[in-house]
Amino acid sequence: MENNRRSFIKKLGVAGATAAIIPSSFASETKPVNLLNRQTKFTGNKTLNIALIGAGGMGVADTTTALSHDNINLLAVCDLYDARLEESKQRWGNSLFVTKDYKEILKRSDIDAVIIGTPDFWHKKMSVDALNAGKHVYCEKPMVHSVEEGNEIIKAWKKSGKIYMVGSQGMSSLGNEKAKELLAAGAIGTLNYAEGFWARNSAFGAWQYPIPDDASTQTVDWEKYISISEDRPFDPLRFFRWRNYLDYGTGMAGDLFVHLFSSLHFITNSYGPNKIAATGGLRHWDDGREVPDVLLGMFDYPDTKQHPAFNLSLRCNFVDGTSGSTFLKLVGSKGSMDIAWDSLTLKRNAGGESDDPFLAEKAKEESGRPDRKKLVPPLETIYKAQNGYKGAHYDHFANFFTAIRENGSVAEDPVFGFRAAAPALLCNESYKKNEFIDWDPENMKLG
Repeated sequence: MENNRRSFIKKLGVAGATAAIIPSSFASETKPVNLLNRQTKFTGNKTLNIALIGAGGMGVADTTTALSHDNINLLAVCDLYDARLEESKQRWGNSLFVTKDYKEILKRSDIDAVIIGTPDFWHKKMSVDALNAGKHVYCEKPMVHSVEEGNEIIKAWKKSGKIYMVGSQGMSSLGNEKAKELLAAGAIGTLNYAEGFWARNSAFGAWQYPIPDDASTQTVDWEKYISISEDRPFDPLRFFRWRNYLDYGTGMAGDLFVHLFSSLHFITNSYGPNKIAATGGLRHWDDGREVPDVLLGMFDYPDTKQHPAFNLSLRCNFVDGTSGSTFLKLVGSKGSMDIAWDSLTLKRNAGGESDDPFLAEKAKEESGRPDRKKLVPPLETIYKAQNGYKGAHYDHFANFFTAIRENGSVAEDPVFGFRAAAPALLCNESYKKNEFIDWDPENMKLG
């Protein structure tokens, strides 16, 4: 750890190191800003043909990002609602092949990869079918609708030899890359606690998605939608606001906690927690939904080769005036990191003595009267993305396409994706049963 600490100081540079360690008036007024830049280079020019399965909000966003890359062609779109198919043609061209049967897409030999942006309960079946059909897969998080489905996808993926990327796109952010580097360098000392927070307040952000005026069994293939779920009469709420119902969605944990788990596990190299607890309630959005709009999670991470034992707390709130704020914080014995996708703030404990001779002497010179103590804030170093940064979503797809072209690997394969999804989904079990859940993160099974 000592070598890591000295390496970290060298990386900061003399000015940055002084500001990060010395409790002085200069340090309290100066917040060095460092530019984040990409460490991983993505290459490859082979043209890839893709198709979209599920043309709702996230599916459209994924496809738009995918098409912002060079040499990517969209050939087909599948959705169960007529208007989305028409909108897809308007958005991407009348020559687009559109269908309500995703298996028609999987039969096509000219399609290399599919994006799965459907409700969660279809993820496993479509993923396995696509892999068995020889397609590369980009599947939106949380990859599975229940923990029982995870190993089936992993098995199909390993058998197929294809690339499978889970869509927790923030994982590929510059902020996460810098956090991983700083943690390994000992910048915050020994990790002992982490927390994450996701807040929303708007109706759309709280899953009150608009219901089209023409929603009916004439425009929606309801029978196909529920064909792998419980038989119910047509309900536009369960189709267009599916996240509110456990038959189709995975609640706040599956939608948002999973992003935080993905980032945390990437930064720490963790397999996940071994004890899970959750509580919460329906505090505001009393619209018939089956899931809470305030959810709190607590998690124990065991001591492993990758990291020391630490605790994690997660909060999600759809009744919050901050309307969309999100963060991940890692706390250690010597400091903390506030991590966003395009920035990072490193805070070092103020007032601690340095064992670096130069810095220790510098601190004495600047202390003025040694008998006069000062109020000192945590000492900050700020990292921000360089101008022109295209974002984590863009880089996540870059990783996916490069892996396909070069027969490489991705940052969020099904094993990683399942280890992020499982503790999130088990929050729902803990909330429902009002009890702790034991989980074996290495072997990916209930304890």
